[in-house]
Amino acid sequence: MSINLRSHMMRPIRSACLGTATALIALLAGAPVAVAATDTGSAHAKGTDRVITVIGHLTQQTRFPVNPGGPAAQGDRTVFRSILFDKDDKKQVGETNGTCTTTLAEENGGAEVCVVTYNLPGGQLTVQGMVFGILTQGLPTLPPPSFDNAITGGTGKFDRARGQVHADTIAPGKRRFTIDLD
Repeated sequence: MSINLRSHMMRPIRSACLGTATALIALLAGAPVAVAATDTGSAHAKGTDRVITVIGHLTQQTRFPVNPGGPAAQGDRTVFRSILFDKDDKKQVGETNGTCTTTLAEENGGAEVCVVTYNLPGGQLTVQGMVFGILTQGLPTLPPPSFDNAITGGTGKFDRARGQVHADTIAPGKRRFTIDLD
């Protein structure tokens, strides 16, 4: 009786890879806008919670509608850039760039899924998540509602960063981002 060791060993590896890929897709599908400023040290290295507050000033925003001239529709995209300042809104500390795609255009004020990168001193933070209630009668709301998104990673001193970002609109084109790093 001979056993084909190669095919016998490949099945568990294939199953493990498929399970890992499925878990990764599920994690990314459920995953939001973040930022950092004058904080020092790595979030991963310290192993403690840190809170960073920055103020974002919208500098560029372009909308790419599915139905130009018509109401908001699923698939509409918005691309934006903001300059980030410290919590006192005095010193520039970075910038943020991102895209949002409309996923629900009519019900309950609409919804967008956003992917954003915050370029900060010492590294970058990536954030992903949903923003709800962004539309009223098919038009963007003013001011946009508050939202919470997940920190999905980072580079440099934000290597392996996790946590969440809470955003509040504090003036037209201006938001306060409270970044809670785990």
